[in-house]
Amino acid sequence: MPSAPSEKGSLHPRWEPVIGLEVHVQLSTRTKMFCRCANRFGAPPNTLTCPVCLGHPGSLPCINGAAIDCAIRAGIACGCSIAPFTKFDRKNYFYPDLPKNYQISQFDMPVCSGGSVEFFLEKKKRSVRLVRIHLEEDAGKNIHVAGAPESRVDLNRAGVPLLEIVSEPDIRSPEEAGAYLRMLRLVMVHLGISECNMEEGSLRCDANISIRPRGASHLETRSEIKNVNSFNFVQSALEHEIGRQIGVRESGGKVVQETRLWDPERGETRPMRGKEEAHDYRYFPEPDLPPLRIDGAWTDRLRATIPDLPIRRLERFMEIHGLPFYDAEVLVQDRAVAGFAQKCLEASSSPKAISNWIINDLFAFLNQRKVRLADLGLAPERFLEMVEAVEKGEISKQGGRDLLPSLAASDRPLKEIIAELGIAQVSDDSFIRKEVEEVLAQNPTVVEDLRKGKKNVLNFLVGQVLRRTKGKANAGAVAAMVQKILG
Repeated sequence: MPSAPSEKGSLHPRWEPVIGLEVHVQLSTRTKMFCRCANRFGAPPNTLTCPVCLGHPGSLPCINGAAIDCAIRAGIACGCSIAPFTKFDRKNYFYPDLPKNYQISQFDMPVCSGGSVEFFLEKKKRSVRLVRIHLEEDAGKNIHVAGAPESRVDLNRAGVPLLEIVSEPDIRSPEEAGAYLRMLRLVMVHLGISECNMEEGSLRCDANISIRPRGASHLETRSEIKNVNSFNFVQSALEHEIGRQIGVRESGGKVVQETRLWDPERGETRPMRGKEEAHDYRYFPEPDLPPLRIDGAWTDRLRATIPDLPIRRLERFMEIHGLPFYDAEVLVQDRAVAGFAQKCLEASSSPKAISNWIINDLFAFLNQRKVRLADLGLAPERFLEMVEAVEKGEISKQGGRDLLPSLAASDRPLKEIIAELGIAQVSDDSFIRKEVEEVLAQNPTVVEDLRKGKKNVLNFLVGQVLRRTKGKANAGAVAAMVQKILG
């Protein structure tokens, strides 16, 4: 059994973790990286293949230009230097899911280098530097069925375009690794270059982890945890591996450079194989693909397509519109929602009301109908008009919820829909007084409690009036009338 200290590994007083992440992002291109096969998840096994991605002799690859565009856009978004000259290489190794026995990748001339990813951890801004972003093709998928005498291979994924995003060893805790990964995923999703669905394998993470005496600056022997497929698993695997390495060091042993796997059922990492180095792969230039020249015009064209990035929108929502960190973070999780919220907030004098309506009510409406905001067809201006009607007391909050289906389905004026649904609020004193007096007469005990200073029962009385009037009575006017009548 692995030994671990009693203290949480990342908070150990004598040892400091040093973490670097290699993130593989499957690109959402229409076709694969070097052939015309469809790039699609969920097809029957081995139905999206051809001689190129199966590695048949004599078949020749051809570069997918859309994948190059995706890589350049990712590099621009992360502040990378875009290489004016880049090439592809062969990374040689044997494994059943690699039909050519080599992977077309990039070795010494990646398309992007440098850059960084900014994110928030515990509401404080952090930054992790990047080493590089390069393109490569994915391998297939080995399928191991418990109890079966053989394993099977699905090569539908072979040749799917991947971005490998390699960070510097700047990360100092599992929590920081999780925050970095979540923001990196958001960047890719907002760029529209990947769905980054970890359950489908379109975002996978390899973690390099070592420990060193706290306060030291040198790097120690590291292990690599391969293909962790959820943010929580990444954090759990790193936490366990930190504890394991501390246990090895404090018992007088040495950490061995190796590749390990995360076993979520047992909650531990397990040895897989010795850690490979670049020379183990015998890289050499891919002879069947020409090198690429990326000129300034190409880069400038793609730079113009970069949307507002999630970190900037998050900061704008907090600093300009005054939203709490929680609200801002929730609103940037989806690109369509973030853009929708931004348009509403820019035109509204009640940003917190807008945020509350989106997070609590609009999200519930979308979940109930199992649709995304981008598919709903609801204009920000229409939504804002409805929220303002609630804020002005023209309709109740429930009335606003009742309006949502009609707002999404029709372009008719808001007042016309309100009149048709009969949800306009009434503030007429005589109407309100009559209804309040009826409720007070029916609830003498509650009235007496209110007279004795139990102010919380006021909400009960207001609620009774609203129920009697089916929400038409203005809640504020009702509360004021109750207090007026009772003195």
